[in-house]
Amino acid sequence: MFSDGKERFKNFTRILLTVVFTTLAIALVMIFGLTSYISKNNVSKNPDFSLQKQNTQMDENPDNPPRNIQVGYSEDNNFVADVARNASPGVVGISVLKVDSNALFDTGASQKWGIGSGVIVSPEGYILTNHHVVGGRNKKIIVSLADGRNIEGVSVWCEPVLDLAIVKIEAPDLVAVPLGDASKLKVGEPAIAIGNPLGLQFQTTVTSGIISALNRTIEITTDLGTSYMEDLIQTDASINPGNSGGPLLNSKGEVIGINTIKVASAEGMGFAIPINVAKPIIKRYVSFGEFIEPYIGVFAYDREVIKYLDGNIDLEHGIYVANIDENGPAYRSGIRTGDIITHIDGREIDTMMELRSYIYSKDPGDKVTVIYDSKGETKEVEIILAAKEGYGENR
Repeated sequence: MFSDGKERFKNFTRILLTVVFTTLAIALVMIFGLTSYISKNNVSKNPDFSLQKQNTQMDENPDNPPRNIQVGYSEDNNFVADVARNASPGVVGISVLKVDSNALFDTGASQKWGIGSGVIVSPEGYILTNHHVVGGRNKKIIVSLADGRNIEGVSVWCEPVLDLAIVKIEAPDLVAVPLGDASKLKVGEPAIAIGNPLGLQFQTTVTSGIISALNRTIEITTDLGTSYMEDLIQTDASINPGNSGGPLLNSKGEVIGINTIKVASAEGMGFAIPINVAKPIIKRYVSFGEFIEPYIGVFAYDREVIKYLDGNIDLEHGIYVANIDENGPAYRSGIRTGDIITHIDGREIDTMMELRSYIYSKDPGDKVTVIYDSKGETKEVEIILAAKEGYGENR
């Protein structure tokens, strides 16, 4: 009888101890899990939490305050949406009715519509686009505004070498997009392209990416043969047929370039013409209603191009004069093919785009001082700029 009682007591004791230890184990697991959760939650709410112990001494030093580092995306810095909203009203579609240039007097000559993009650069109705969109002989130019209006325009200036052109329309309530400074661009900063890829049915399409490279040179084939476009902005923002002439913008919504070409054999390689070369031209049209193009009479290549043309030429600075108009101002002043222009009015010149930008800020009849190297000898001459023949005509 007593042995049965002892046995029951032992069994009861074992059960009790099992329950106690099991309860304690469960409690310890819950406490550990709760502690880990609280710690993890605090770190996620305060990204600098894990750094605070390491930076205790630094935090106590008033001369070396801590830095808050923001990583990741937030709606507050969604600049692409802001740029698209503000700039899209100033981006237009351009439809051009072109005729076969070899059959201008043939009433049965084929006609076809071409589509491109443009950007309004002044409330007066000046629109910047590509020469290959509106240049050459055409019968009609229709500008399609973002608000649905379709207005006939006229090409007032074209430059095939730069692949730039200006179209003028007469219309009220136009939204102009501000112009930026392409000379301040840095590789890696954001870039936004707006245009009409594949036609007006996709009007004001927005794509974004980065500035992939600067001062790019690409070889192109034209009706006149092989040529080079230099000093271009390279971007991975998608540029497709129909985007030509549309703006490339920075994160402030400023125009930094005009989209011009995409490399068909590669993805993510689009190019834009820096806006700086067009700014003095736009300024003249807005101020005076016309632009009489000043002319120096040289065509030169920078060091990025010349190495493709002649590997024996070692060009560190300046631009190599490849062609010169023998009736032009530079030739009359003594500059010849093979000379290297290094300065104009005290400014260093390393690209043809820089030379053009400066010349375009002048008037025909203005004097400029040019420093150049000729067969190892440094020379300085004064050149009187001429007016370019046929300025403003479709070419």
